[in-house]
Amino acid sequence: MFAVPKSFGSVKWAVICFTVVLLGDQLSKQLVKIYLDGQNSLKIFPFFNFVLVRNSGVSFGVLRNISPIFLILASLAVAIYLVLWSRRNTLYRLPMALVVGGAIGNILDRIFYGSVIDFLDFHICEYHWPAFNVADSSIVIGALLLFFVSYKCDNEVAS
Repeated sequence: MFAVPKSFGSVKWAVICFTVVLLGDQLSKQLVKIYLDGQNSLKIFPFFNFVLVRNSGVSFGVLRNISPIFLILASLAVAIYLVLWSRRNTLYRLPMALVVGGAIGNILDRIFYGSVIDFLDFHICEYHWPAFNVADSSIVIGALLLFFVSYKCDNEVAS
């Protein structure tokens, strides 16, 4: 059976992970703004482009009419809750760092630009998946790891 690595509980690795996600997210968005400003897209592969999309809503542009202040405060509240929650169970620290690093990256976009910069565009022919960014990817991966760790911990307790 697969065991949850002990490094999931390390504060050091959680801080490193958070920092890499946040810096990688912000750097990638700055590069996209510099190189794609004024361009529609940059074709990388037949199924993948870099685009510059300003998302004023949440995931996939949903809830565009919600106040940016509300979205910032709600995201910040969730990030603080996750940090406090992960202090009780060390296995949640690394996945939490992924989620919080991504959330803070998108919060910074909302504060400085009024919207989130999305730029990763996957597609099949003319059918495009909504554009996303490094922060969004980190949030999804962190959430999946949180579910995995929760499931793993529940099964170990039940055994």
